[in-house]
Amino acid sequence: MNCLNSQNFIAAEDAGRERIGIMGGTFNPIHIGHLLLAENAYSAFHLDRILFIPSGCSYMKEQSGILDGDTRLRMTALAIEDNPHFQISDIEVRRPGYTYTSETLEQLGTEHPGAELFFLAGADSLSAMETWKDPQLIFQRATVLAAVRDDCGNSRLSRQAQHLREKYDGRIFLIPSGNVEISSSDIRRRIQEGRSIRYLVPERVREYIEQNGLYQQTGGSANERKA
Repeated sequence: MNCLNSQNFIAAEDAGRERIGIMGGTFNPIHIGHLLLAENAYSAFHLDRILFIPSGCSYMKEQSGILDGDTRLRMTALAIEDNPHFQISDIEVRRPGYTYTSETLEQLGTEHPGAELFFLAGADSLSAMETWKDPQLIFQRATVLAAVRDDCGNSRLSRQAQHLREKYDGRIFLIPSGNVEISSSDIRRRIQEGRSIRYLVPERVREYIEQNGLYQQTGGSANERKA
């Protein structure tokens, strides 16, 4: 399975529908890799905008070490404020109880009737998506765009994408993201060790973290995505 020819895909779509990318994540903290994935998807799929949605309380993730929702919302807002087609949503942070991707997509579908939703996922998320709550609803409600670091040829992710297409009748496309080796867990570790995080996160986010003394204590989850 090769990488998607996005031009052929776009030509087959209804040009009159709004195309909204959904970039969810813990964002603890948000970093350059998140922004690169979103911008790449925006350009390749001719999306109208990308919604960044910091996660609320994930039922699959240990919550210790994850900063409160308002702080992560603030960092995300700082990270995207100079990009006119990036927007932020607090729907998961404000939702009480556990948050689930399938329910978030349902809510977005109600709030944006007629829009076509594109759910952006990292490689790890695509591999784990079958373990999320109601995966069949995720594939019904959104086209999944999964980032791959290398080519889209004979890889494990290509086989996983094909498996999910066949099992859930989902629309899943692999998009090359380059070899950007950045993770939130590594950024937190660097901060705890007193090392620089410059150029790993947007400069406004770096300043906010330093000014507020964030991530100085050890502990917490190293997981990156929510479900």
